[in-house]
Amino acid sequence: MSTEWVELSVETPPEFVEPLTQVFTEHGEGGVAVDLPGGFNPDEGEEPPVAERVVVKTYIPHDATLEHRYSRIEVAHRLIAHVGDVSPLQVRVIKEEDWERAWKDHFHPLRVGRSLVVVPTWREREYDPIEGDVVVRLDPGLAFGTGHHPTTRMCLTLVEQYVRSGMHVLDVGCGSGILSIAAIKMGAARAFGLEIDEMASEAAKRNVNDNGLAASIRIEQASLPHPDVSCENYDVVVANISSKVIIDLSRDMVAAIKPEGRLLLSGVLEEQAISVVECLSSLGMILEEQQTDADWVAMVFSSP
Repeated sequence: MSTEWVELSVETPPEFVEPLTQVFTEHGEGGVAVDLPGGFNPDEGEEPPVAERVVVKTYIPHDATLEHRYSRIEVAHRLIAHVGDVSPLQVRVIKEEDWERAWKDHFHPLRVGRSLVVVPTWREREYDPIEGDVVVRLDPGLAFGTGHHPTTRMCLTLVEQYVRSGMHVLDVGCGSGILSIAAIKMGAARAFGLEIDEMASEAAKRNVNDNGLAASIRIEQASLPHPDVSCENYDVVVANISSKVIIDLSRDMVAAIKPEGRLLLSGVLEEQAISVVECLSSLGMILEEQQTDADWVAMVFSSP
C-alpha cells in the first residue's frame, strides 16, 4: 500500500524564508523545498531575479504523528504571520510514489569539491566520467542527503578534505548514507551510520549495497548514546543535523573522537552557530574551520 504524505506550503517575502525553513525542518520529516524564480543563465553571467514572493514547502507523513506535527507548525506559522505578510498554510495530500517521481526529475549528477561526484542511480547514462572522479551512486528515496542542499554539499567537501586512508568514521544522523559512502570512497576503513528514521536507514542500507560497500559500512536505526560506539574510537565524527540535536548529542559525539580526531558538523543556521561553538568549546573542542553557504554553517572541530 502506498504511503501518503501531507504537503504544507506557504507563500512569503524572502526575509521570512529562513524562520519558516527552521520551523519546517524542526517539525517536518520530508525535507524543505524553496521555490525560487528561474529563467536566467548563470553561465552567461546572468544574476537570478529578485523575487518579491517565494514558496516554502515541507512534507509530513500521514500517520499517527500528523496531528502533533501539524499543530506545532501551525502555531509557529501564526507567530510568523503576526510580523510578516505570509500566506495561510496550504495543505495537500500526495502519494509517496507521486512525490518521488516529481523530485527525481530534478536530481542530476552533481560534482562536489575536487573529485566527488554524486550520481543518481537512474541517471548513470548522463554521467560523463573524468579521470580521478570518486563516484557516489545514490537513490535517497525519502531520506535527506542528495548533495544538492548546502549543508550536505559542505559536509561532502569536509569529508573529502579530512578523511584519510584507514580512518574510522562515525556518521550521526546519516540520512541517505551519502557521507558514510563518501568517507569510504575517500579511503576510510570503516564507517558506522546512525539514523533514527526507519525509511532513511533502509534507504542508506540500499545505497551502501548499491555502492558495493556492505563490508565497510554498517547502518543502524539508532542514535547516541549507542552501546557499540566506544570512547575515543573514531578518527572522524560527522553530523549533518540540526543545531539542537548537535548540542543534545555533543557529549556523546565528543567522547567518541580519538585524541587529535575531528568533528565535522553541518545543518546549523548562522544565527545558531554561536551556541554550537560555545557548547563544543566548553567540552574542550577547538574550532578549526567554518564555512557558510546560503545562511547555513559547517564547522570543523578538533580534539586536543
